[in-house]
Amino acid sequence: MAYVACIALLVGAFAYTFWPEKNPFVQRSASRIDFLRERRESIFANLRDLNFEYKAGKYPEEDYATQRAMLEDEAATIVREIDTLERV
Repeated sequence: MAYVACIALLVGAFAYTFWPEKNPFVQRSASRIDFLRERRESIFANLRDLNFEYKAGKYPEEDYATQRAMLEDEAATIVREIDTLERV
Protein backbone atom coordinates (compact mmCIF):
# COMPACT_ATOMS: atom_id res chain seq x y z
CA MET A 1 0.00 0.00 0.00
CA ALA A 2 2.84 2.39 0.84
CA TYR A 3 4.49 1.63 -2.53
CA VAL A 4 1.34 2.63 -4.40
CA ALA A 5 1.17 5.91 -2.50
CA CYS A 6 4.86 6.63 -3.22
CA ILE A 7 4.44 5.87 -6.91
CA ALA A 8 1.32 8.05 -7.10
CA LEU A 9 3.17 10.89 -5.37
CA LEU A 10 6.15 10.48 -7.71
CA VAL A 11 3.93 10.48 -10.83
CA GLY A 12 2.06 13.51 -9.51
CA ALA A 13 5.27 15.40 -8.81
CA PHE A 14 6.62 14.69 -12.31
CA ALA A 15 3.32 15.65 -13.91
CA TYR A 16 3.19 18.92 -11.95
CA THR A 17 6.80 19.76 -12.74
CA PHE A 18 6.88 18.87 -16.42
CA TRP A 19 3.30 19.53 -17.56
CA PRO A 20 3.71 21.89 -20.56
CA GLU A 21 0.92 24.34 -19.75
CA LYS A 22 1.87 24.67 -16.09
CA ASN A 23 5.63 24.99 -16.58
CA PRO A 24 6.67 28.59 -15.78
CA PHE A 25 10.13 27.97 -17.23
CA VAL A 26 9.01 27.56 -20.82
CA GLN A 27 11.08 29.79 -23.03
CA ARG A 28 9.25 32.01 -25.41
CA SER A 29 10.43 31.89 -28.96
CA ALA A 30 12.94 34.58 -29.78
CA SER A 31 11.68 37.25 -32.10
CA ARG A 32 13.64 38.93 -34.85
CA ILE A 33 14.21 41.98 -32.66
CA ASP A 34 15.61 39.82 -29.84
CA PHE A 35 18.03 38.24 -32.28
CA LEU A 36 19.08 41.65 -33.61
CA ARG A 37 19.64 43.05 -30.12
CA GLU A 38 21.80 40.08 -29.23
CA ARG A 39 23.76 40.44 -32.47
CA ARG A 40 24.21 44.19 -31.84
CA GLU A 41 25.70 43.51 -28.40
CA SER A 42 28.01 40.92 -29.93
CA ILE A 43 29.23 43.38 -32.54
CA PHE A 44 29.82 46.08 -29.93
CA ALA A 45 31.85 43.59 -27.88
CA ASN A 46 33.86 42.73 -30.99
CA LEU A 47 34.54 46.42 -31.58
CA ARG A 48 35.77 46.83 -27.99
CA ASP A 49 38.03 43.79 -28.38
CA LEU A 50 39.33 45.05 -31.71
CA ASN A 51 40.18 48.46 -30.22
CA PHE A 52 41.93 46.84 -27.28
CA GLU A 53 43.98 44.51 -29.47
CA TYR A 54 44.89 47.36 -31.82
CA LYS A 55 46.12 49.48 -28.91
CA ALA A 56 48.09 46.47 -27.67
CA GLY A 57 49.86 46.35 -31.03
CA LYS A 58 48.37 43.09 -32.29
CA TYR A 59 46.81 44.56 -35.45
CA PRO A 60 48.47 46.61 -38.19
CA GLU A 61 46.77 49.89 -39.10
CA GLU A 62 45.31 48.61 -42.40
CA ASP A 63 43.76 45.48 -40.89
CA TYR A 64 42.37 47.47 -37.98
CA ALA A 65 40.74 50.03 -40.28
CA THR A 66 39.23 47.32 -42.48
CA GLN A 67 37.87 45.27 -39.58
CA ARG A 68 36.52 48.34 -37.79
CA ALA A 69 34.75 49.63 -40.91
CA MET A 70 33.21 46.23 -41.53
CA LEU A 71 31.95 45.92 -37.93
CA GLU A 72 30.64 49.49 -37.88
CA ASP A 73 28.75 48.94 -41.15
CA GLU A 74 27.17 45.78 -39.80
CA ALA A 75 26.25 47.52 -36.54
CA ALA A 76 24.67 50.43 -38.44
CA THR A 77 22.59 48.02 -40.52
CA ILE A 78 21.40 46.18 -37.44
CA VAL A 79 20.57 49.37 -35.52
CA ARG A 80 18.59 50.62 -38.53
CA GLU A 81 16.61 47.37 -38.68
CA ILE A 82 15.95 47.48 -34.92
CA ASP A 83 14.65 51.05 -35.24
CA THR A 84 12.39 50.01 -38.11
CA LEU A 85 10.97 47.04 -36.18
CA GLU A 86 10.40 49.10 -33.01
CA ARG A 87 8.39 51.71 -34.92
CA VAL A 88 5.93 49.11 -36.16
